Amino acid sequence: MSIADLPPLRESLEAHGLLARKALGQNFLLDLNLTRKIARLAGPLDGTVTLEVGPGPGGLTRALLEAGATVLAVEKDARFLPLLAELTEAADGRLFVAQADALDIDEAALFAAHGLPPPRRIVANLPYNVGTPLLIKWLTGPLRPELMALMFQREVALRITARPGTAAFGRLSVIAQAVCTAGMVMDLPARAFTPPPKVDSAVVRLTPRTERPDDPTLAALERVTAAAFGQRRKMLRSSLKALGGEALCLQAGLDPDRRAETVPVEGFLALARLVSGGG
Repeated sequence: MSIADLPPLRESLEAHGLLARKALGQNFLLDLNLTRKIARLAGPLDGTVTLEVGPGPGGLTRALLEAGATVLAVEKDARFLPLLAELTEAADGRLFVAQADALDIDEAALFAAHGLPPPRRIVANLPYNVGTPLLIKWLTGPLRPELMALMFQREVALRITARPGTAAFGRLSVIAQAVCTAGMVMDLPARAFTPPPKVDSAVVRLTPRTERPDDPTLAALERVTAAAFGQRRKMLRSSLKALGGEALCLQAGLDPDRRAETVPVEGFLALARLVSGGG
């Protein structure tokens, strides 16, 4: 059996008696035309090793495999393992499934345990309730994919890609854009999913910058942005008081009377370098 011989996703779900679980943030994307488009947005996949999180019934997984990727899919919900096993049988040795919580895994160790190198791509329709912490984990951790194409609630996608001076610009914007170039590349209305969520979704493509901040700077950036945006209506002299306040801002070349949402990413990196001791 090949992937092309598999029954439609809706039939597979019905055959296994599977319904989405709201508690796990599950909403299924069953239109293979849409999942194929998402796979294309991840760039050429032929021969690439790819991480997928939350495959559910395997719609995006099918598209990734059709595009030539070798996929390690991490699925927390054991109900989907029999269905994914059927897809594994049709995948010609290019699909590996791990039942685990993606927030807890060591990706490099997991891939190595399956005889695979670290993933060059991360492509996923992320469960809504873990999308942001997973992104922060991948941005600040040791994983170094060449590209990530990730689906979020549209509100979260707007925050990731927001520019300084806009209402959506915040901590997530700064951390994501300090590490990657980020852009929204696809909108998906709620009606595209089964069951339809209450919000629309969007795919964000993130490509690592050539010069990545070092680990101490990234750790300090998390502290600086937490302080600055935790009190975003206050001036930096006040919100960053515990980290150095006015003196820190002046040393970084920033007006202490500015508010966090007006400071560009490079300004936050300058603050983080000082806080980390990197100068």
